[in-house]
Amino acid sequence: MTERTKMYVPVSVDFRDDGTMLPRSIQWEDGRTYCIDRVVHICQAAASVGGNGDRYTIEVNGNQCYLFFESIYPQRDYRIGRWFVERKAGYS
Repeated sequence: MTERTKMYVPVSVDFRDDGTMLPRSIQWEDGRTYCIDRVVHICQAAASVGGNGDRYTIEVNGNQCYLFFESIYPQRDYRIGRWFVERKAGYS
């Protein structure tokens, strides 16, 4: 199994009128920006690299991957937190 690490990423987000966050693009650490083609699924889940939160199954360039929103205040009803991906270790 490939080892993975947690990488926090800047994400551009739209909001539905019900407050649902819909990520639209991700900026990689080298500055490249990737458009999110579509959000396939949203659920609560733990990440294999540690942490948990809202797991977004997304499509980028035809490939599915996970994008996580990790709340800083998980016991509260508001959304303040950071986005991260599970990146292959040693990959940039």
